[in-house]
Amino acid sequence: MILNIGILVAVLLTALLLWLPKVRTRPTWRAMTTPLASIIGSGFLVLGPILDEAYGKYAPLVMAALCLGAYLYGSAIRYNMAALEAGGSHRSRLVEGLETAASWSLGFAYVISVAYYLNLFGAFGVSLTAMNEPLQAKMVTTAVFGVIVFAGWTHGFKSLEQMEYVSVTAKLAIIAGLLLGLGAYFAGRANDGGVLFNLPKMTGWPAVALAFGLIVTVQGFETSRYLAADYDSRTREKSMRWAQWLSTGIYMTYILLLAYVFERGEVKLTETAIVDMMGLVAPILTVLLVAAALAAQFSAAVADTSGSGGLIAELTGGRMSPRGAYAVLAAVGVALTWWADVFDIIAYASRAFAIYYMLQAAIAAVTAWNANARTRSAGFAALAAIGAAIVVFGRAVEG
Repeated sequence: MILNIGILVAVLLTALLLWLPKVRTRPTWRAMTTPLASIIGSGFLVLGPILDEAYGKYAPLVMAALCLGAYLYGSAIRYNMAALEAGGSHRSRLVEGLETAASWSLGFAYVISVAYYLNLFGAFGVSLTAMNEPLQAKMVTTAVFGVIVFAGWTHGFKSLEQMEYVSVTAKLAIIAGLLLGLGAYFAGRANDGGVLFNLPKMTGWPAVALAFGLIVTVQGFETSRYLAADYDSRTREKSMRWAQWLSTGIYMTYILLLAYVFERGEVKLTETAIVDMMGLVAPILTVLLVAAALAAQFSAAVADTSGSGGLIAELTGGRMSPRGAYAVLAAVGVALTWWADVFDIIAYASRAFAIYYMLQAAIAAVTAWNANARTRSAGFAALAAIGAAIVVFGRAVEG
C-alpha cells in the first residue's frame, strides 16, 4: 500500500513539474517532446522483457549498445542538418539522390511503424480484460486503423496531434512512478540476497542478429530534423542530443533495475509482458502502464500517419494525395496485423528504419569526404555499413 501511494505521488509530482509554464513553454523542451515521444514510447513497453529474456545478466550491456548506436546515427543526421544549413544549395547530385532515397525509405518506415504502434495498442488494450487473446487484439488494432484513416480523410489530425505533449507528459510521469517502484523492488531483493544473474539464452551471432532487429525500439530521434517550420537549426540539433541523453538515462536505469530481479520464466515473454512484470512489483503499475501505452501508441500512430501522408504526397509531386497515402498505409498495416505478430513487425520496422539510417550515414560520409574530413567520413561510412548489416541480418524475437 505504501509503495502504491509513493508511486502515485511520484507520477503526480512529475506531471505537475512538466506542466509548469516555465517547463512546457521552453522552446528546447517543447522541441524535445517530439523525439522523446518515439524514443521512449513503444520501445519502453517491450524492450525490458525482451532483453531480460534473451540476454539475462548482460541485458544492460545490450541496452547500452543500442543507445550508443542510436546516438551515432543521430550524430550523422545532426551533421547533415548542419551541412544543409551551411550550404544546402551546393550539394552534389549524389547527395541529392541519396536524400531522395532516404525520404522514400522514411515514408516506408513510417508505414510499418504505424502497424507496430497500433498492434501494441491492440495488445495493451485487451491486456487487462477477459478478452486478452491475439484475435481480439488484432480486431482492436484493425478498428483503430479505421478511426485514424477516417480522421485523416475528414481533416481531423490537427485536433488529434494536440495529444502529443499531454501523452509525453503522462508517459514520463508514469515512467517516474515505474522507476520508483522498480527501485524499491530491487532494493528489497538486494536486502534479501535475492538479486539474480540469469545466464543469457542467446550468445554469439544469433544474439547480435536479435539486437539488430531491435533498433526500432530506440528510434525516433530523427524527427528533430523535420521540425524546421517550428524551430531553428540550433534548437533542433540540441533537442535531438538532449532527447537521446535523457532517453539513454531512463533506459539504462530501467534495464539495470529490471534485469536482476525476475526468475527466468517467471513471466511469459509476450508483447505485454511488462504489465505482468510490473504487477509483481506493485499492482497500481499495471493500470498506469496500460493507460500510458494506449495514449502513447495512439498519438505516435497519428503523428507517423500524418508524417507519411505529407511526405509521400511531396515525393510524388502531388500525384498521390495525403488521403491516398493514408489509405495505402492502413491497407499495409491491416495486412501486417493479420499476417505477422508484433515481434515480427518490430523486426520489419527495424529494417525499414535501418535503411533510412544507412542512407543518412552515407550522405554524411559523402559530405564529410567532400569537405576533406577523411576520418569523419570513414566513421560515417562504417555506420552506413552497419546499417546495411541490420537490414540484411536483423531477426525477430521468438515469443
